[in-house]
Amino acid sequence: MSEDSSQDVSQCVSEHIRIGLVSISDRASDGRYEDQGIPSLKDWLGKALTSPWSVEARLIPDEQSIIEQTLIELADIAGCALILTTGGTGPAVRDVTPEATLAVGDKEMPGFGEEMRRISLNFVPTAILSRQVAVIRGQSLIVNLPGQPKSIKETLEGVRAADGSVSHVGIFAAIPYCIDLIGGPYVETDEAVIKAWRPKHAIRHRG
Repeated sequence: MSEDSSQDVSQCVSEHIRIGLVSISDRASDGRYEDQGIPSLKDWLGKALTSPWSVEARLIPDEQSIIEQTLIELADIAGCALILTTGGTGPAVRDVTPEATLAVGDKEMPGFGEEMRRISLNFVPTAILSRQVAVIRGQSLIVNLPGQPKSIKETLEGVRAADGSVSHVGIFAAIPYCIDLIGGPYVETDEAVIKAWRPKHAIRHRG
């Protein structure tokens, strides 16, 4: 399933990014449960990105071989520069998303998992049970996210104080520059949602 955004990007230095969204759940994939992961991710990306973007979405069961095949297809065939998964990262027997992600990656990016757990620890002590990982495969960044919509938003966007100020920056702040470094498109964000951080030499200015 593919879906395009419809943003006016004239006068922008932004480049189009194709994003893979993978919701991993036995119950949602067989229709027993309505998937919340992909809708939540689409909603957040629609608010956060000012660059043109399109989505390749997949809803699959907690089967390691299927997860691996899906990630490979999205990276190598669909050409997704960013792939976000949701679900299957806990300690339960059927939670195999991290194993599948590591199996298809060329390089592990441990800082993403470390930071996601730190963000979640602002809310629940059980955050230490999560096993999210991130890897690079070719020119694709693959990141495992939590399964709950609230946790997805907090992980990507960060933690906000009562006055709306950011008290703990979300992981998406580092994602656009990571994509730059692996040869992907130049992605810009709405700073009111999440500010994409780049060193000064990597910032492209509008002419």
